[in-house]
Amino acid sequence: MDLIKLHQHFFELYGKPEEKPRCFFAPGRVNLIGEHTDYNGGFVLPCALQYGTFLLIRPSHEMVVRLASANMEYRAEIPLAKLSEKVNGQWVNYALGIFDQFRQMNLPVAGFDMLYAGDIPCNAGLSSSASIEMVTAFALTAMMQLPIEMIDLVKMSQRAENEFAGVNCGIMDMFAVGMGHKEHALFLNCLTLEYKRVPLELNGFSLIIGNTNKQRGLADSKYNERVVECQLAVTYLSPMLPVSKLGEISFMQFYKMQEEIPDLLIRRRARHVISENQRVLNAVSSLLKGDILQFGALMNASHESLRDNYEVTGFELDTMVAEAQKINGMVGSRMTGAGFGGCTVSLVREDAVEKFVEQVGREYHAKTGLKADFYLAQASDGVKEIS
Repeated sequence: MDLIKLHQHFFELYGKPEEKPRCFFAPGRVNLIGEHTDYNGGFVLPCALQYGTFLLIRPSHEMVVRLASANMEYRAEIPLAKLSEKVNGQWVNYALGIFDQFRQMNLPVAGFDMLYAGDIPCNAGLSSSASIEMVTAFALTAMMQLPIEMIDLVKMSQRAENEFAGVNCGIMDMFAVGMGHKEHALFLNCLTLEYKRVPLELNGFSLIIGNTNKQRGLADSKYNERVVECQLAVTYLSPMLPVSKLGEISFMQFYKMQEEIPDLLIRRRARHVISENQRVLNAVSSLLKGDILQFGALMNASHESLRDNYEVTGFELDTMVAEAQKINGMVGSRMTGAGFGGCTVSLVREDAVEKFVEQVGREYHAKTGLKADFYLAQASDGVKEIS
C-alpha cells in the first residue's frame, strides 16, 4: 500500500493538510484448519496475514463522522446522533457497528474524518469485515485514549458483526486480527479463549491462498442456517451429556452416541464439527513435530468433511481443491472461511509454487469460466498503529 498516495487522497477528501491523520492497520486472516468450529465453541488454527485494512483518521471538530474508502465508491457523512442507524447494503456498516458498540457501552464518541483502504479481496473469506471492525475499534480507542484491552476490542467487534451486520459468526476472525503474531499461527479454544502461539515453520513449503472469485455474502448465505443446525444437534445430545456447544464433545463421545440424533442431516453437521475439532488438535501436534505431510493430509480431510458433511463448499471451491490436489508437490488443500465461495488454502512445496499457480489457474478457469487469483500467505502481526 502506498501510504503517501493514501494521505494525498485523504487531504483531497477532507482538506486541511496541516492537520495530519494517524494511520492504523488491521490484517486479514486465513484459517489453516478448524472451519465452522468457532461458533460451536471448538478449536481453530488461524493466522493473521500481511494483507489487511489501513485507516487514516483525525478529529473532524464537528458533530459528524465522515467515512470513505479508497476501494469503494460509497461515502457517508453521518451525524453523531445517527451512528447506530444501518446503511442498507454498504461497507460502512462494519464501521458503524463499532460506533454502535461504543454507544451501548456508554463510551465517548466524537466526530472524525476517516479513510479506509485495503488489499484483502472482499467477500473472499479472509475476514475483510473483521479487519474493518478491528481497525476501527483499535483506532477509536487510541484516538480517545480509552483504557480498553485488546481482548475486549475483539469481543466488541464480534458483537458488532453479530448484532449490527447480522452474521452469527464466532470469535475466531476478530481474535486472529487482534492477537496475530508474526511467523506464528494461533491455536485457540473458542469456548474459553485460551490460546497458544504455534510456530509456523513449514520447512520448504509455502501457504498459497487461491481466490475463486465466486462471491458470497455471509448474511445471505447458508451460514446462519448452519448455526441453527448445530444448535439443534446440541439439543439432541445434551440429555446424554450436559453441554451447550458441540465443541465440548470429544470424537469418541460422539461416536458412541451419534445415533441419538435422529435427523441424518443434523447428524452429519455435528460429525463435521466434532471431527474437525479433533483434526485441529492433530494439526497442532503435526506442526510442533515438523510433520508437514501429516498436516497436509489433515487439510485434505477437512475439505472432504466440509464438502460432504457440512455442505458449505460448492462447485468452484471443490474444483479449485481438486485441481490443486493434482499437482506434484502439493500436500494439502482445503476451503478456508465460511465457504459458499471465497478462498482455498494450499500447502505447496516451494519449488512447485509457480507450476501450482499456472496449472491450477488454467484448469480452474477452463472448468468454471472464472479467473482465480493467488496470494502467498505470510503469518503476520495483529492490529497496530503505523507511525
